[in-house]
Amino acid sequence: MDRVARVRKKMQQASLDAALFYKPENLYYLSGFTGSSGYVLITPTDKYFLTDFRYYSQVREQAPDFELVPLDYHNPIRLRLGELSSGVLGFEEEHMIVETYHEFKAEYKGELRPMGRFIEDLRMIKDEQEVATMQRAQDIADETYKEILEIVSAGMSELDLAQEMYLRMQRKGAQGTSFDTIVASGIRGSLPHGVASDKIMQRGELVTLDFGCIYNGYCSDMTRTFALGRADERQKEIYDIVLEAQLAALKVIAPGVSTKLVDKAARDVIAGYGYAEYFGHGLGHSLGLEVHENPRFSPLSDVPLEVGMVMTVEPGIYLEDFGGVRIEDAVVITEDGYHNMTRSPKELIEI
Repeated sequence: MDRVARVRKKMQQASLDAALFYKPENLYYLSGFTGSSGYVLITPTDKYFLTDFRYYSQVREQAPDFELVPLDYHNPIRLRLGELSSGVLGFEEEHMIVETYHEFKAEYKGELRPMGRFIEDLRMIKDEQEVATMQRAQDIADETYKEILEIVSAGMSELDLAQEMYLRMQRKGAQGTSFDTIVASGIRGSLPHGVASDKIMQRGELVTLDFGCIYNGYCSDMTRTFALGRADERQKEIYDIVLEAQLAALKVIAPGVSTKLVDKAARDVIAGYGYAEYFGHGLGHSLGLEVHENPRFSPLSDVPLEVGMVMTVEPGIYLEDFGGVRIEDAVVITEDGYHNMTRSPKELIEI
C-alpha cells in the first residue's frame, strides 16, 4: 500500500473528509518535495500540492503525481482550502501558529480537526527503501569514525575535530549533519549534549563523539567513547558498565517487546553498579527523516516494537568529577530480532 493510500485509510478511520499537511518532513514523506514551503491536501479522491511561484517547477519535478495548485496574494491557502475540500478537515496543530489557525477558521466552512501525530505515526515503520537509505547514512558515519580514529590526537580542539568529521561526511555524500556534533572530552563528557567547544583535548581523557549525517533526507546517529592515551582503571570500569548495559538492552530487543522493558534492561545493569542517578535520559529513540522520532526507549514509553522500526540504543553514565561514557547503536527491528546498522567496534579504544 503506497503512502497516500495509507493516509486515506487512516483518514477514513478518523472520520476525516480531507487532511492538510505542511510540516517539511511530512511533505517529503508523502510527495518527495524538498522545498521549504508548501501544503499537501489529500481527499478521498484527489491529492493536491499547493505552493507559490517559487516552487512550481520543483513540484512538477519532485511530485509529478500531485495536482499543482498555485498560491498567490489573491488566492492564499485559506481561500483555496474551501475550493478543494469540504466537511471535516484535519490539520497538523503542532506545526500551525495560532494566527494561521484563526485565519483558516474564519474562511473554512467545515470543521477543522486537529490530527495529532498523524503522519509521524505512519513514519514509525520504515519500508525497505527507507532502511537502505538509512543504512547508507549510517555507513557514512561509521566510515568517518574509522578515519577520525587515525587522525585524532591530544592537542586538537573539540571544534577542530567536529569540523573534520563534518567535511569527511560531506565528501562521502552527506547533505549535512543530523544535529550539532557532540565532542565532549575529559570533564565535559559529563554533559550528555556537550556540543563541540574550543576545549583542547588532553592525553588521559575520554572523548565522547555523538554524531550523524543526513543522506537523501534520512538521518543517522551514533555515539562512541574512546581514550586519548591509556585509560585508567576507573575509566575502564565505567566504560565496561555502559557496554554491559547496552548489550543487555540489545539482547531483549524483538518484535512485540515493550520499549519500556528494553529501557529497563539497560537501566537495571547501571543501577546494579550503583550509578542509577547518573543515567538520567531515556535509552534511545526512533529516527528517520528526523533524528528524534517516536517511539522512545524510556521508562515512560510503553510501545510494542514492530518490524521496520529503527531505534537507537544509547546508555550512558555522566559524573561531574569524572566525565562520561556513552555508547550508541542504531538497530532496525526484524522478524527474528534486530539488525545492527552500526558497524564500528565497541571495545574501549586507546589512542
